[in-house]
Amino acid sequence: MRQSGILETVWAGVAAVALMATTAFAEAPPVGEPSTDDDIAAALTGGVPMGRWKEGLTFEGISPQPWLRSAANWFPGTEDVQPNEMRIIFMGSAPFIRPGQMNTAILVELGNGKIFMFDIGEGSPANIIAGGYALNQISDVFISHLHVDHFGGLPYLWMFGTWAGGWHEQLTVHGPSGRTEEYGTATMVEGMKMMTGWHRDAFSVFPVGKGWDIEVNEFDFRDNGGVVYEEDGVRVIHWQRSHAKDGASGYRLDWNGMCFIWTGDGRPNMIDIPYAKGCDVFVTEQQQEILEISSGVQGVPPFLGRYTVDTHHTPSYAAGYIANLVQPRLLMNTHMSYDPYQIEETVAEIREHWKGPYHFGAPDGIVVNVTKDQIWVREGILPRFPNSRAPQFDFSNGQLVVPHPPHAREDIQEPYVRDMEIDPKLYYPEGYHPELLTEWPVDGDLIVPLDKVPPSLSNSMGAAWRLREANQKVLKEQSGN
Repeated sequence: MRQSGILETVWAGVAAVALMATTAFAEAPPVGEPSTDDDIAAALTGGVPMGRWKEGLTFEGISPQPWLRSAANWFPGTEDVQPNEMRIIFMGSAPFIRPGQMNTAILVELGNGKIFMFDIGEGSPANIIAGGYALNQISDVFISHLHVDHFGGLPYLWMFGTWAGGWHEQLTVHGPSGRTEEYGTATMVEGMKMMTGWHRDAFSVFPVGKGWDIEVNEFDFRDNGGVVYEEDGVRVIHWQRSHAKDGASGYRLDWNGMCFIWTGDGRPNMIDIPYAKGCDVFVTEQQQEILEISSGVQGVPPFLGRYTVDTHHTPSYAAGYIANLVQPRLLMNTHMSYDPYQIEETVAEIREHWKGPYHFGAPDGIVVNVTKDQIWVREGILPRFPNSRAPQFDFSNGQLVVPHPPHAREDIQEPYVRDMEIDPKLYYPEGYHPELLTEWPVDGDLIVPLDKVPPSLSNSMGAAWRLREANQKVLKEQSGN
């Protein structure tokens, strides 16, 4: 083709694109005579079985809520939790950590502004950040048991949640005792304090406030049905699980007439039934009966897999059996390798006993929106390279309060190494030299009235607080208080 012909073709394409850009919608047709009501009903609702759109295994109450931006996917930062909503996000879903599946961690966000973590496995803080949550928004972590794949992300949450604005509220770790003191949650946290000692002292040149004052709520693992947490209308109870060693627990959270169960790991057990009976979302772990195949895929010898399941875990058949006794609105399972060869087998085994609503709590990012009338499950689209959300603060006092750091560098570092630092004038280009902050700029706490905080900061750092206040106002009006 000659060059002028090529140019003509290119310009024709450009003109077509421009025309499309300026005519996003076709012009409305002329106004016509409306069709009869019978014709409209026949066309728009024709073929509806029994007067409703319901087919196959779609269950009553399993449907998307009207405020969801997309019924197919959840995109972090695009939807506020509604006042009467519970949102459950699987931030980690596997016993074997790998890209795409961090270790087990379930975030539960309530319409009253409360956020809880049930287990916080290794790597899960990355998904918490990808989900658009600031680490300092999480102040209560419920550990089901002390296998490292269920608490391995705790040091990171504590260290960097404190650095990123966790100054005004301690992180509280709730967890079971052991048969002896050395195997309880409190001892684990004491060990974590020792492990992070250098880190905490090094980071004490930053604002810390209450951040390092981690609290432990260790309960007696034998106290089945005991209350772990009760505040702001939220109640969490626990019961023991059979997981080869004493000191494993399941949890039930109740709020606003809805409830969530996380069994943690363990063998199928009748203790679960009275505490989980009729709960809205029942989440359990499960393992499929394909151990020889899994050994070839995952590298675990089949005899080791068989012994592990039979002493520690719930077979998929048993998960369905328990669900049939519990009768939840939705059964979910997690703590599993989400591989194609396992999916159909898992469903077949679950369906041996459970015929009701069922969904995987895997891979990472699965989101469950729960209200009293509807439950909907979607795949969350977590970004691969997310940036952290700004720390979130309660601005009800009309101030931003930044606590003074406990230490200056000279308190924890010998002068020699600082004296050997290269003069910044040698590496900054001519004509550019930032005003360096080598010392904390103020004495005492920094207290800034909200009207003097730059709007970009007050808007980003107060978003969760403003949503909580708005939702709580609705909840109070509904309760008549």
